Amino acid sequence: MARGIKDKVAILGMGCSKFGERWDSGAEELMLEAYKECIADSGIDAKQINAAWFSTAIDEVHVGKSGIPLSTTLRLPNIPVTHVENMCASGTEAFRGACYAVASGAADIALALGVEKLKDTGYGGLPGGRGGPLQALWNANGTAPGNFAQLATAYMAAHGVSGEDLKKAIGHVSWKSHQNGAKNPKAHLQKAVEMDTILNAPMISSPLGLFDCCGVSDGAAAAIVTTPEIAKAMGKQNIVSVKALQLSVSNGSESGHNSWDGSYFHTTRIASKKAYEEAGIKDPRKEVSMFEVHDCFSVTELVTMEDLHISKPGEGWKDVLDGFYDADGKIPCQIDGGLKCFGHPIGAVLAIGHPVDQERLPDDLEQVHARIERAVGVLEYHLDAPPFAPEVGTAERATDLVPFVAESFVDGLLGAPGGS
Repeated sequence: MARGIKDKVAILGMGCSKFGERWDSGAEELMLEAYKECIADSGIDAKQINAAWFSTAIDEVHVGKSGIPLSTTLRLPNIPVTHVENMCASGTEAFRGACYAVASGAADIALALGVEKLKDTGYGGLPGGRGGPLQALWNANGTAPGNFAQLATAYMAAHGVSGEDLKKAIGHVSWKSHQNGAKNPKAHLQKAVEMDTILNAPMISSPLGLFDCCGVSDGAAAAIVTTPEIAKAMGKQNIVSVKALQLSVSNGSESGHNSWDGSYFHTTRIASKKAYEEAGIKDPRKEVSMFEVHDCFSVTELVTMEDLHISKPGEGWKDVLDGFYDADGKIPCQIDGGLKCFGHPIGAVLAIGHPVDQERLPDDLEQVHARIERAVGVLEYHLDAPPFAPEVGTAERATDLVPFVAESFVDGLLGAPGGS
């Protein structure tokens, strides 16, 4: 029986580039920017990295295929580099590969790095042209805003929520993202927006207005992981260990028949349940201190909080309007600004958020780094690691940490690429 990776992997360091319209940099410069910060944070030498995982979602428009672009850009010491892609879960796949390598003993120290350079294409959302002839038949006229607008209308129908109430709720989600993003110096969008502006913005696909839609960004993010034993031997304090990583991918049943009403993410419910079980979490609403989720559209975040079993089905909109997920709420969500404002460089939305002191969440937004997307995972303290002394460098890092969880990978009609 699978035992999972609970407490088998610790995070040594993290880093990310500034997200946004990075006309000044190519993908290689963005990768280097994230890597330099990550390697400095980890306190190790590049020669100590045993393996690397490299994530992109749309590599055709920037770095191209294979793991060579990562290895050559960072001048890695001829180690294995695996290039992964899984749509908006690409960054998490890189992190998952690195974690599994460490947990299995295949590597002592592993690197996960993701990058995306999309703005040079001149296209407002995600470049099209991907997929084979079958996908072109059934999804010929599909758009991301249209697909997720269907989620919103299905949610209203399933739970008897009025259009006015849902519009206010998703507007609050967007307002919260802009409030948080304004305090994050690495965010793509750093301007707070008033609620009236959000609610009266041009309609993109009813009920989703302009500020309910997430754009795409240029950027890179990186994480270095090892075992808790090695981290402790390096002198690390308040070690952050990975409690769970789960991924759920649709088999197409959602769009194959009427058993799914389109008002929720089936795979999110599956992945979150498995992640909680792996992490030993019984009541996430009481036990989890912070969340980062996939918010390609404001309604996506709202529905996800129900699928993560934080809000009850049909009541997430009430929690949102009550400020439950605000920076000063019971469980802050998207404290970094989320995809909406921190940014959405698809392959670089890498697993993990920077450790945050729970007592100073509103003031520590500038410390938030890479985020986790479209897979459920839990990070937590690991304070009881037994001593172990491999030949690695020494470093110190002490931060009060809080665990957080993120969202699951969604496919099917509503799982079309989320950037818009």
